[in-house]
Amino acid sequence: MTRHGELGTALHRWRDRLAPAEAGLPSDEPARTGGLRHEELARLTGLSVDYLVRLEEGRATSPSAQVLTSLACALRLSDDERRHLFLLAGQSPPAVGRVPDHVPAGVRRLLGRLACTPIGVHDASWNLITWNPLWAALVGDPAQLPPRGRNAAWQHFTGRPSRIAHTAEQEARFEAALVADLRAATLRYPTDVRLRFLIGELRRASSRFAVLWNSRITGVHDSATRTVHHPDVGPVTVDCDTFTVPGCDLRITTYSAASGTDAADKLALLDVLGTEVIGTATGPVREPGEGLVRMPGEGLVRESGSAAVRWPGDGPVPEPGDGGEPGSGADPAADPAPAGT
Repeated sequence: MTRHGELGTALHRWRDRLAPAEAGLPSDEPARTGGLRHEELARLTGLSVDYLVRLEEGRATSPSAQVLTSLACALRLSDDERRHLFLLAGQSPPAVGRVPDHVPAGVRRLLGRLACTPIGVHDASWNLITWNPLWAALVGDPAQLPPRGRNAAWQHFTGRPSRIAHTAEQEARFEAALVADLRAATLRYPTDVRLRFLIGELRRASSRFAVLWNSRITGVHDSATRTVHHPDVGPVTVDCDTFTVPGCDLRITTYSAASGTDAADKLALLDVLGTEVIGTATGPVREPGEGLVRMPGEGLVRESGSAAVRWPGDGPVPEPGDGGEPGSGADPAADPAPAGT
């Protein structure tokens, strides 16, 4: 059976199971059995009877997102059924609310079992939400950054310090993929205020991002080589791969090296040293003394929660309770503490 035939079969089944009373329609036949008639579904959706018949027969093959949304509401579909309807029609399933940041137990186990591989987990907005110790040892400890500083797009397009080097070609592909991902996220999560705020801030802070955003560029995260300039072990050239977790919209990024290579030896050394040996780090360095953090090129600042640690140029940090802006970290409950750090 073709996809269009499967769509028609599903619509017919969902129509048959729904009684008029359940759909909010009066029934003039008390003894009637069966589901909605085409005429009744047409009344609920505003679609023509002829079009509904053609949909069920597989002769109408490209229903719009608006048509599918109307059908899903009229047929009282569950969230899973609504998603299935869109997929059968060849459309991307819609999403509402906030970008999910829940990390399934299986992904957390993966981080634990692949301890010898640096792994970071990002949400659909490219906020880094959890990582394993070797990730922190290789690229710098994200726990020392404010929430905004853990966003890959913000870090890249605003020129924040990074140990990761790109060639011009790698940078172009990376930027295209980031922008395409963020645009797709705004379509899937149209009511996420933090995501909208991030896009607006990026467009104001980075002319490069603004140009790419307006160009509607497309791109994907392909397998690539990255060189990480570590302050203690030197350059580490690794393979970078990004995987998407179905059902929860997470991106898992891994850095790996072939056995027996210089890079593999350096990763093994960092696995032993962890983040204890710092050298000239590009991120904040914790000094002896409770709550004191040294910023690159700056003196000591007192840390009172992650929001108090700031990168040069970030501007004032909102104090707890002053409101702040969406996504800035002013709401501690909105930014879950990373696991395993």
